[in-house]
Amino acid sequence: MPSNATKPTPKKKAAPKKAAPKKAAPKKAAPKKAAAPKKAAAPKKAAAPKKAAAPKKAAPKKAAAPKKAAPKKAGPKRVVPKQSHLYGMALADFAKRLPEWQQQVLEQLASLIGEAAPNVTSTIKWAQPVFEHNGPLAFVKPAKKHVTFGFWRGSELSDPHGLLQGAGSRMKHLKLAQEDAIPITLLQRLVAEAVRLNEKHGDPTRKR
Repeated sequence: MPSNATKPTPKKKAAPKKAAPKKAAPKKAAPKKAAAPKKAAAPKKAAAPKKAAAPKKAAPKKAAAPKKAAPKKAGPKRVVPKQSHLYGMALADFAKRLPEWQQQVLEQLASLIGEAAPNVTSTIKWAQPVFEHNGPLAFVKPAKKHVTFGFWRGSELSDPHGLLQGAGSRMKHLKLAQEDAIPITLLQRLVAEAVRLNEKHGDPTRKR
């Protein structure tokens, strides 16, 4: 071969191609299992009706204890006279203290008593005129609109005309107003009987 002939250029060896990584094949999804049918929920039992709460008994309130009153300071004691200031006064002096019409009634009563029983005495006791014979037997008590004439043994007296009144077991009386006429004769009989009863049984104010 001629020397001037060109030598062929040696070919470069091709670099080996790197193998591309294999793509992972997609996994096939496993078929889902069909969900088991749910059991029907058991019907709920109806709630039992609640019992009505028993009404609470109100506890009885305790009565408030009474408040103790503070002790009052004792003031000076009031002196009460044992006898009326009129005690022992003369009948005429007592009469002067009365209205005119009551003076006249008192005078008439004293007069009829003296005629029926001359031994009867009069005095002022218990703030009123009292007529006595073996103890008190009659009294005269002036009021605003009348004068009371009474007997200690009134319930024991015979009183067919019903002159006397009073619900007590012993004493009874007659009320005389200004316009009333005094039944002199009937009252004299009652006075005479009252004298006899005192003579027989004694002083009516004493305990039996």
